[in-house]
Amino acid sequence: MSAVIDDDLWSAIGDPTRRRIVDLLLDEGGGTSTTLSERLPVTRQAVAKHLGVLDRVGLVHGTPSGRERRYEVDEAQLARAVAQLSAVGETWDARLRRIKRIAERIQEQRRDEQS
Repeated sequence: MSAVIDDDLWSAIGDPTRRRIVDLLLDEGGGTSTTLSERLPVTRQAVAKHLGVLDRVGLVHGTPSGRERRYEVDEAQLARAVAQLSAVGETWDARLRRIKRIAERIQEQRRDEQS
């Protein structure tokens, strides 16, 4: 696998609420805990905690905006996450191809033994 997997990053975006927050930030070009909580079935405080986790792994960055912080997705970190996911997918595709070849050989050997 060419990309090094960042477990903290994947742990952070493994949560469905955090993925939805990232989606909303991408769709809307940014947002605050308050604006995001209006679109999610969780409290503003819960959104703020989720944003804190995403911020710690560098997936979002917050800047002061009045009494709140406005968050935006870090596109470079998002691209890094996509590259990691792609690398993991390629690795598993290769593993599954090997498993398929092994299973086909086993089936072939069984057919030969039964003949």
